[in-house]
Amino acid sequence: MSEERHAEANALLGTVGVSRTKIDSVTSERASRAWWDADASAYHHEHGEFLGVDSDAGEFVWCPEGLHEGDVGFLGDVAGKRVLEIGCGSAPCARWLAGQGAHAVGLDLSMGMLRRGVEAMDKGGPRVPLVLAGAESLPFTDASFDIACSAFGAVPFVADSALVMREVARVLRPGGRWVFAVNHPMRWIFPDDPGEAGLTATIPYFDRTPYVEVDETGTPTYVEHHRTIGDRVREVVAAGLVLEDIIEPQWPEHLDREWGQWSPLRGNLFPGTAIFIATKPG
Repeated sequence: MSEERHAEANALLGTVGVSRTKIDSVTSERASRAWWDADASAYHHEHGEFLGVDSDAGEFVWCPEGLHEGDVGFLGDVAGKRVLEIGCGSAPCARWLAGQGAHAVGLDLSMGMLRRGVEAMDKGGPRVPLVLAGAESLPFTDASFDIACSAFGAVPFVADSALVMREVARVLRPGGRWVFAVNHPMRWIFPDDPGEAGLTATIPYFDRTPYVEVDETGTPTYVEHHRTIGDRVREVVAAGLVLEDIIEPQWPEHLDREWGQWSPLRGNLFPGTAIFIATKPG
């Protein structure tokens, strides 16, 4: 990740270097919780407006390419449905869903991100319940939601994403829908750079070793996990879900902003996002 963009979080956590090493779920979750707590302020300063965090009704933006749920309708009709957003951050998506008539719940492991969501809701608009928990152990009973969704939340940051798929399948009702957006797996092979330096492949696509940032003691401060497209498909299917589609958004001509490694330069050459749409058999 860019040291300049994340200077505040890196300073708070004492990040000094990068490691490539296997990491278990407990350690990964601990690092992610600390990172998103530390980065919450800077993240919202940079991306809050694009995501509609402080708009009265919230917004549901799927990805840096700007796909809005109101336009694409990946979740279908949400009115009257119980919807769980996993890795909701400050919950603009869950709030937008509530405005469309859904009974939405937001879940995230970062209190800093959830606190930012509460601040946004205190200004007006729909309110949604927020739950502090990780995605590998969802604190809900079986078959309690009609829809689950995640817009770049949780899935890339957990050590056992196959377990997340099983947990989602467990809490979905028969006929339920699961849609999640992640950084496109092919992005793994390129440096995290939106410019020309990010156009040269440097890491094997098949190397699943996590990207880990560490402090002076070697303790992880940030973790991101890689799965191939095939891995994602197998995880979904093994959980008993039916994969309906994989969306690879093209970079829109009107969008000239950068978001981390996402940029018009790279976006015009290869996809930056993959959106998986699955259902639970009825």
